Amino acid sequence: MHWINRYIDQPLLDGAASSLRAWHLRTGLSPERLEPLWNIAVTGLLIFAASHFLAGPALLLCYGGLIMLALPSASALFTGRTAGSYDVAAYKRLRTRAFMKREAEWAVRLAILFTAACLPFITRSGDPAAAYFMIGASLWFVLTGPARSYLAAAEPPLPRDGDPSFKTDLQFG
Repeated sequence: MHWINRYIDQPLLDGAASSLRAWHLRTGLSPERLEPLWNIAVTGLLIFAASHFLAGPALLLCYGGLIMLALPSASALFTGRTAGSYDVAAYKRLRTRAFMKREAEWAVRLAILFTAACLPFITRSGDPAAAYFMIGASLWFVLTGPARSYLAAAEPPLPRDGDPSFKTDLQFG
């Protein structure tokens, strides 16, 4: 178990923390906004791909399913649930939640990762439209499931990282 935590889980958590830090440095926005935007971007890519591979009622069903998958993320972005300023109080709240998720949900993260690795291989179907739909659903899960779980458990960046006045802090040479 130690090997899995050391060589699989911890590097993915470090990568997610680096992604949150880079997001916050580039945009100055709260790290909570990265996951919903990633979900909407993946859903948009799948809508674009579906328009090339599906037609008729299968395409409409796919559009409906993808839009329903994007609604919670769009709601989180547009209702302002994650739109607040990123300050010390928000950082402490995110850090506490991430610590709890890191400690209590490590098996869930690994199960999601394992499922994401296996899911594309079990999407066989005799109907081409159903096969494309299952491939799209597995791609959506592969691209959003592990990202959601690891971004939620990653260490959030410090609030001052997005402040332009601190960008020159401790730069020598």
